[in-house]
This record gives sequence, structure tokens and C-alpha cells, in this order.
Amino acid sequence: MKPSLRAKLERTLVRLEELNGLLAAEDATRDLAKFRNLSREYAELSGLAALYARYRQAEADAQAAKDMAGDAAMKGFADEELKGARAEMERLEAEVQKSLLPKDPNDERSIFLELRAGTGGDESALFAGDLLRMYTRYAERQGWPVELISESPSELGGYKEVVVRIGAQGAYSRLKFESGAHRVQRVPATEAQGRIHTSACTVAVLPEAEALDDVVLNPAELRIDTFRASGAGGQHVNKTDSAIRVTHLPTGIVVECQDSRSQHKNREKALGVLAARIKDKQTREQQAKTASARKSLIGSGDRSERIRTYNFPQGRVTDHRINLTLYKIDRIMEGELDELFDALAAEHQAEQLAQLAEEAA
Repeated sequence: MKPSLRAKLERTLVRLEELNGLLAAEDATRDLAKFRNLSREYAELSGLAALYARYRQAEADAQAAKDMAGDAAMKGFADEELKGARAEMERLEAEVQKSLLPKDPNDERSIFLELRAGTGGDESALFAGDLLRMYTRYAERQGWPVELISESPSELGGYKEVVVRIGAQGAYSRLKFESGAHRVQRVPATEAQGRIHTSACTVAVLPEAEALDDVVLNPAELRIDTFRASGAGGQHVNKTDSAIRVTHLPTGIVVECQDSRSQHKNREKALGVLAARIKDKQTREQQAKTASARKSLIGSGDRSERIRTYNFPQGRVTDHRINLTLYKIDRIMEGELDELFDALAAEHQAEQLAQLAEEAA
């Protein structure tokens, strides 16, 4: 184990002792938010400390085997013991490195999923509808609730724009690599000549902001307009000014919501989406300032970055960031996305490990 990695682990043990004292203090629960954060940190570091303890035990076993090898009668047994101890050390060191990787603070959050039609006109809108169904089917497989926030249907079906909330712990960790441009190649139903058309739409995955500590919405910086809802929803919706449009004046971000008959509920939903968009903007600006020369293999998440192609005639889906092609487009469009998501997560982890190794060198 490299000295720099061992030093990190030794500092972890010191911090664990500090946390133990803080959590055992009489007034530890006076500030519940702080107590929860300390408890979470303690749980994370306890797991790392346990791994390090097992590594040190394997290290001690290896040393004992080396000492034993000096006895000719025990050499064969000692060599086997040494081989096993070293394999265990190697395995545990890899686990330790994974545990030390920086964790995304948004991973456990619910998300707002936004899809917008792009190039390709009506076919792009239809594809946005297909993607929404794909993600909805995936959420259903996980037992995650999906709530429609706003929609702008196109005349031939699908959506010009649609926003849904997937309210489930861990939703962001699974879908966070979906942000970007998704391209489709297929023969549209309206194409008489049977020609393949290419169109695209964009996907944005936004972690839901926790209003209390993430984004402070100053009422003086908001313009809130009400208007009559349009489209489906029944006569009551169309006769009342229940729809809400919120404009965040400093950034120019505009959010509309008309899904509910209740103006209050529409306002609440719109403010939730607005907070998520502001947080997303702030995060991207910060990332741009601190970006290293190394570019993540899974991409930047830029909305304009083409990340995936769905080729229906060939029955394939290709993720361009990791050069992965799967010939199971029908199953993928039915929400069987785990193979894609697992591959993206594995590539991201490999990139993080490579960066950690560089820093430790």
C-alpha cells in the first residue's frame, strides 16, 4: 500500500475518534441536522476503518508467513499462506480505494427529468415521448413514483417539452449520466418512401433541491404570473387561472406548471423545478471553474453533447461516451436500462480510480 494511501487511512482513524466524542456528548442532539450529518460521516468512516483493520490483519498474516518460511519443514505451508495473505491484501486495497472515491452528494436525491424535442420536428417530439415512456417503464421496474409536472404536447403525438418528477431515494445516482442529446435513426410513420430519418431530443436530469439548505428563493427576485391552462385537463382547468409561470429575474429561468387544478399545487411544483434548475446552473458554473485537464470518460453532461444513438433499423443502441453498443433496442425502449447504467457507472468509477492513483503517485 502506498504511503499516501496509508496516511489517509490513519487520518480517517483519528477523525473517527473525534466523531465518536462529538456523538457521545450530552448536547449532541441539540442540533438535529448537525447530528444527522455527523452520524452519516461516522457510518461511512466506520466501514472504511473496518476495511483498513482487515488489511492490516492480512498484512500481519503475510509477515507471519514470511517468518515461518525460514523453517524448511514449514516452507511449503508458509508459501501458501503468504500467497493467500497477499491476494487478500490486494483485494482489500482495491476496496479501500473505492471507498475513498469522492461521493456525489446528490446521489440519494429524487430528480426532475426534462425532455425537449430538438432537430427533426414532429419525429423528434414523438421520440421525446418514446424516451419518456422508456424512463417511466424503468422507474416502474424500480417501484419509483413518477409525477407529471408540466407538458407541451405536439400535434402528432409526443412532446415538444415535458417535465416529470421521479420521487425516489437514489434516483439521481442511476439516471445522472442521461443528461445530453439523444439521437434516433428510424423510418417515421409519416414517411411514405421508407427513408430513414435522423432526429434528436435533449434530456436533462436535475437533482431535486432541498429548499432549506440548497437554494434560497428570494420573493423579490421572482415574478409569478397566472394564466388559464391549455390542452387536456377538463373544463374546470380551462375556465380558471390555475396555471403558474414563475420567472427568476436574476437568471432569466422560466418555469411553467399547469398540471394540477390547484393554483397552489402548481405554484409549489413550479418552485420545486425552479430551485432544481438554479442549483443545476450553480453546480455547472462551479464545475466549469474547477474543471481539471482530465475530461471524464462519461462526458460532461452538456445538453448539446451527443451521448447516445438509437438505431431502429439495425436494432442497436450505442452510447458514444464509452463505445458500448447493445443490440437489444426493443428491450431498452421497454425500460431495461440497468446494463447501460451499470456500464456508465463502472466507467465513471474507473476514471475516478485512475485520478486517485495519479494523485497518490
